[in-house]
Amino acid sequence: MSPLKVTQTKSVIDSIGKHKRTVRALGLKRIRDSRVHEDTPQIRGMLHKVRHLVRVEEVDES
Repeated sequence: MSPLKVTQTKSVIDSIGKHKRTVRALGLKRIRDSRVHEDTPQIRGMLHKVRHLVRVEEVDES
C-alpha cells in the first residue's frame, strides 16, 4: 500500500472535541499543514472521522 499525504483544509475551532483530538493525533496543527502516514486501517478510520476537515492524497513511493 502506498503512503497517504494528509493535509488539513479547515479549522477545528467549532469542531467536536473528538475531532480536534483526532486531527492533532494525525500530527496536524494548522490549516495547510501536511503529514505523510502509512496506509493502515487505524489511520483510515481516523481519516474517515475527520474527512470534512482534511484532504487525503496517495503518495508515489518512488
